[in-house]
Amino acid sequence: MYKKLFYSLVGCFITFGLFSCKDKPKSGRTDTRTSGEITIAVDESFSPIMEELIQVYEALNPKTKINALYTDEVNAVNLVLSDSLYLAVTSRRFTQEEFDNLKARDMLPEMVPLAYDGMALICNNQNTDSCITVDNVRRILSGEVKNWNEINKGSKKGEIWVCFDNKSSSAVHYCVDSILGGKPINSPNIFAAQTSKEVIDYVEKTPNAIGIIGSNWLNDRRDTTNTTWKKNITVMSVSKMDVATPKNSWKPYQVWLLNNRYPFVRTIYALLNDPRRGLPWAFAHFMEQPKGQLIIIKSGLLPTHGEIMIHDVNIKDGN
Repeated sequence: MYKKLFYSLVGCFITFGLFSCKDKPKSGRTDTRTSGEITIAVDESFSPIMEELIQVYEALNPKTKINALYTDEVNAVNLVLSDSLYLAVTSRRFTQEEFDNLKARDMLPEMVPLAYDGMALICNNQNTDSCITVDNVRRILSGEVKNWNEINKGSKKGEIWVCFDNKSSSAVHYCVDSILGGKPINSPNIFAAQTSKEVIDYVEKTPNAIGIIGSNWLNDRRDTTNTTWKKNITVMSVSKMDVATPKNSWKPYQVWLLNNRYPFVRTIYALLNDPRRGLPWAFAHFMEQPKGQLIIIKSGLLPTHGEIMIHDVNIKDGN
């Protein structure tokens, strides 16, 4: 009897050990879709919306903790490609080579479109030259134009100084690829700060400056209609025409992103490399689902999913 009991106990311990070894992941990760702590890489220009999304997800899933590492786009993608992290939020997709490399290593790479963001141009409140053409933006970035009077005759603002958020940011990448057609930015009057906030601070203090940042940094959070910009700077209106006027130039409001009137629009992606489909996977797909998309639309960005209704409003003069 004791011999049988001994073998039964040994069998139980062996069985338990086998299941324990099987359940414990080789990576040492213990996160699930509703529990655990992770770090994700986020392009710094998207930090306002990411803070809101993380806060809501953690409230819905109290056993989770999501730490955001705010960095430049290049570093964010590299952290995912090297398996250091499992989720990055950026404004670009995996290249085909990157995607194939991850699959070859038995990963599960995914590219989840989350939102559309306007690449915004901002200027100082003293600057009355707040309408600009796409072509003049290109000429400034290429170094062909360096003074305000070259694009607005009679302007006394002097040299044009352009400030980006970071030399390796998604804003720089967008301007090189989508505005300059792959040619490098080439002007001694163009420089990079460290963060989007520094760009806003610089433009606020510099009458002849232009800042280039993501539009999600610009909304006045006190306005739930997303039609009010920050008061300390001016958001420039951009025209696709040869001459920019207030009637043919547009700001990066959600409606002008939707109907393609605003010319500088980029897609925000969640780049996943999560073979376990744990917390990084769950959070990425939460952002594309109705609750996440509602947060995105309230932030002033344009969500990738869901129906957007546009209504014309006639405002009558009260006099």
